[in-house]
Amino acid sequence: MDWIKRNLFFVIGAVVALVLMGLAGYYAWSGYSVNAEQNEKLKTIYEESKRLAEKKPHPGDKKTDNIAAAKEQRKEIQELIGKIGQHLRPIPAIPEGGTNVTSREYAEALRATITWLQRDATNNSVFLPVVPGGYAYSFGVQRQLIKFAPGSLEPLSVQLGEVRAICGVLHAAKINALDSVRRARVSADDNSGAATDYLELSSTTNDLAILTPYEVTFRCYTPELADVLEGMAASPYGLVVKSINVEPATTTTLADAAALTPQPYTYAPVFAQTPQVVEGRYDNAAAMRSRYGLGGGRAGEGRGPMAQPQAQPQPVAVAPVARPTTKIILNERQLRVTMMIQVVKLLPRK
Repeated sequence: MDWIKRNLFFVIGAVVALVLMGLAGYYAWSGYSVNAEQNEKLKTIYEESKRLAEKKPHPGDKKTDNIAAAKEQRKEIQELIGKIGQHLRPIPAIPEGGTNVTSREYAEALRATITWLQRDATNNSVFLPVVPGGYAYSFGVQRQLIKFAPGSLEPLSVQLGEVRAICGVLHAAKINALDSVRRARVSADDNSGAATDYLELSSTTNDLAILTPYEVTFRCYTPELADVLEGMAASPYGLVVKSINVEPATTTTLADAAALTPQPYTYAPVFAQTPQVVEGRYDNAAAMRSRYGLGGGRAGEGRGPMAQPQAQPQPVAVAPVARPTTKIILNERQLRVTMMIQVVKLLPRK
């Protein structure tokens, strides 16, 4: 203790130095850790820059600025999307109004649209499924309601407009029969509907558009199928045929059955006439007098006695003339077509 008292300042200086050395060691160790961490980041950045430099095309150099070229290409793509958007116009909802549509407005518009579609099908000779109240084009549940599930009126209005646009193309092509229209479920009311009216799919959204699926099944021949595809392509709306399945139809419509039933052919009877020959030649006047019982005198003479009625000529059966046989090259059958359609709705441009 006496030594410490005599060397108090030395002891205090030694302790302070020892503490400072400890702090310096801790600082050096922590600095080494930070340095190692920064070194790893620098190494990662270097490897990334090396990878980008080796890519083809690479970001560019003093002579070539690939980043500016990429921005220019992005601008061109946006202009192209704008031009394509003119051919992918949104289909008007029925009724229009978005979130402001009321249950009464939708119910009235739904019934009017179904009636219009049924009338349009009749005018274009399109057979519809026979159901009570007429075919509802997949809106059988909603047709019976006057109050709808909360939040369902806007998507239902959009689907009603899209179904009308799709079926309008089918009716205009004069298909033989429409078997079914299927759509995605967008309302809690759809859970109680028939399974034949709905798809187990839903709308999908990507960076550019919303894709809504529909499936239609109809019967037709190849000319009508070509008209359907042409109508989809020429539509101003975004109707895209995603897939198509064609198979022979197992049944035909009533009109087709009547057209395919052979009609009986009857031959008119031919009566044999006895020719009247006078002085080696056929005399038309004598034949007429003989047939109708007129006198046989010459012109200016009185009528002679009435000729005795001749026996009624008996019909002579004439064998039908053999018609030349027609070689059938193509005997087309009715087709059953199942078509998957996607309605493309572009998102607002950023």
